[in-house]
Amino acid sequence: MKIKAKRSRRKLGLPAIAVLCSVFFLVGFYGSTLISRDDAPDIRPKLRRLEVVDVDRDPMPHGVTGEASIESIPFQVLSWRPRALYFPRFATPEQCNSIIEMAKANLEPSSLALRQGETAETTKGTRTSSGTFISASEDESGILEFIEKKIAKASLIPRSHGEVI
Repeated sequence: MKIKAKRSRRKLGLPAIAVLCSVFFLVGFYGSTLISRDDAPDIRPKLRRLEVVDVDRDPMPHGVTGEASIESIPFQVLSWRPRALYFPRFATPEQCNSIIEMAKANLEPSSLALRQGETAETTKGTRTSSGTFISASEDESGILEFIEKKIAKASLIPRSHGEVI
């Protein structure tokens, strides 16, 4: 007859396992930070801002409709959906004031699409806005042509595909 020896295995309870795991975690965490501190410099790196650096670049040969110089128009993406871009200082205050003065002379009340049974008299107070269209060909100062060319460069859409301002 075989006699089985009883091994006394002591079972660890759940609290003891939790304490041991916590101790090993803390030892590993603080031990790793002590080891990694030897490699890291004592000074935290400062945040850096992007800087504009003038670099002389040789422009590539261009076609008939291309340009001989490399240009950069600064912009910020406000949203991808819906797409909204911000172009700081796209036009100077003087250019903006000149366009406003040109537009003031031709402002007309906005028209309203009349539904069946409506007349201009019944919808007279509905629209309070006014607007106008100015063509670059009407502008003798050349400001609108300059702005339209800049819009074409920034959007990569030819002026012929744009709308009148």
